[in-house]
Amino acid sequence: MTVTFDTHTYSNLLSKYQPRIIKTEEENEIFLEIVEELISRANLNPEEDALLELLVKLIEDFEDKHYQINASTPQSRLLHLMDARSLEPADLVEILGSSEAVFDVICDRLEITKQQAEALGKFFHVDPGLFLFN
Repeated sequence: MTVTFDTHTYSNLLSKYQPRIIKTEEENEIFLEIVEELISRANLNPEEDALLELLVKLIEDFEDKHYQINASTPQSRLLHLMDARSLEPADLVEILGSSEAVFDVICDRLEITKQQAEALGKFFHVDPGLFLFN
């Protein structure tokens, strides 16, 4: 089965949410709420995935510029996504390989590998780069 990207559907999403460069904390909060709503859904279509990826990038750019002192880490992003979906560490065992790996990643004792980042990106419907240090 080939997944197709419907530009009309994507255009409607862009029109509805009107993503743009974030310039204020209020705009950032609005886009954060949209991202949380999207990641709480079980199955996003390709157009929603594209919108989610765009919004996450816009939020990252704003927060990188305005919150450098309190920069997020791959682990903090993972914890945020888990919290947004009300997930427990046990929910990630299959994705990260073992309960020990989940514990070590969450406690920031172990960096997330590229393979784990790919699996987490697919699971959360986000860019795997969110889980890697740049």
